[in-house]
Amino acid sequence: MKSIKFPTAHTVLFIIAALVALLTWILPSGEYDRLSYSEESKEFVRTGQSAGQFPASQETLDDFGIKIPLENFIGGSIWKPIGIPGTYHKTESKPQGLSEFFQAPLKGITDSIDIILFVLILGGMIGVVHSTNAFDSGVASLSNLLKGKEFLLIIIVTCLMAAGGSTFGLAEETIAFYPILVPVFLAAGYDAIVALSCIFIGSTIGGLGGTTNPFSVIIASDAAGINWLLGVNGRLLMLVSGTLICLWYILRYAKKVKRNPELSVIYDQKEEIEAAFLKKKGSVIKALTLNQKIVLVIFTSCFVIMIYGVSSLEWWFLEMTTIFFVGAVLIGMVGRVGEKKFVRAFVSGANDLLSVALIIGIARGITVLMENGQISDTLLNGGSALVSDMPKGIFVNMLYFVYMGLSLFIPSSSGMAVLTMPIFAPLADVVGIGREMIVNTYIYGQGLMTFINPTSMILASLTMVNVGFNKWVKFIWPLILILALLSMLFLTVGVYLH
Repeated sequence: MKSIKFPTAHTVLFIIAALVALLTWILPSGEYDRLSYSEESKEFVRTGQSAGQFPASQETLDDFGIKIPLENFIGGSIWKPIGIPGTYHKTESKPQGLSEFFQAPLKGITDSIDIILFVLILGGMIGVVHSTNAFDSGVASLSNLLKGKEFLLIIIVTCLMAAGGSTFGLAEETIAFYPILVPVFLAAGYDAIVALSCIFIGSTIGGLGGTTNPFSVIIASDAAGINWLLGVNGRLLMLVSGTLICLWYILRYAKKVKRNPELSVIYDQKEEIEAAFLKKKGSVIKALTLNQKIVLVIFTSCFVIMIYGVSSLEWWFLEMTTIFFVGAVLIGMVGRVGEKKFVRAFVSGANDLLSVALIIGIARGITVLMENGQISDTLLNGGSALVSDMPKGIFVNMLYFVYMGLSLFIPSSSGMAVLTMPIFAPLADVVGIGREMIVNTYIYGQGLMTFINPTSMILASLTMVNVGFNKWVKFIWPLILILALLSMLFLTVGVYLH
């Protein structure tokens, strides 16, 4: 039995893709009619069984049972087609066979090319920085600075990641932080799980306690027809409570591992991971030179500019990728890296993150199978029927589990919001609760699943630090249980305070 090893992240995703393809043969295909606003004709366009064009008026929305202000469409807050409640209908079965199964990851790579390019260019820049030895000298200096106060690193990084996840949706961008922070945590006497936790758990609890996250809170509130400020107090309380619990959990584990490294869940990989991220023992690490200090300043500035651009200038992956590409060139010049050495270092760095890039594409391929097999709306319709006639306390908790299940198939927070809110939000009126509770249920349910959802960012993050999914689950499951109970408590209290 010891010879049996847990499969790689890529294989896990292929297994999930195969199960999704199988589901397209079992579940009936179906879809809701959808409504979108046309900038060109200034009209609503309905697709599906009753396709046509309709006046862009509040009356049209009321006729379709869509309780969303007209300005949300005209102003561009809702730019994706939304489902029209009560219009679900079965369609011609579209089972995904072997051809579609093998094409799905390739289509997923095509659909995710902006994220993949971002990851590869980031890897290239990191390779160039490594060629200047600035990382090694910088980590050594920081380790000396934090001597005896290493726990502050955990608190600072986790809180910053949580703030980013809650406010501007920091998620995929966290990939950029692993090569910088993992060596720092290792040098401080922790294991890679601690580094991974501070970055991934930090950003994920931020998403679960979203306050102004445009990709979940804002879009979901718009799609539910409410102001995003409704329900923000509950989400803020969840953010603070959840972050404190996560900090306690990480610090408790970190203290245990620092005192006795053999208690690490990845102790058998200790030498392998340290060899990948740290200089070999006995290697002489020189003090930072002026050029290396400038290299690190440029490197850090790229992240500061990226965060500012995403949060304030509506940047997306093209702009972020450009920043890191320019940063790589500047670092090569300041670090006096020759042309041939620069190209070799850049290509080598990109190659180091190629595995991560492929994981992102394969995960997107699973969504492609769902969309082409037309079973997303079938699952949504089933979930709606399951919870529609329940008392409000049971309703909100059952909907919480429905969202957790749907998250496995629809990992995109914005996609989930636009797809489900027009269907689930009207149920709040029937049950007698505020629509903000539907928004919060969606945020908590999808946020919790992000911790272990193979179709989200966790497998790419684990690959960055060479940790297996099974070991991550072993580490994280008690925290997930605690946060699940906390979320259900907040939801139950919330519906009865309404």
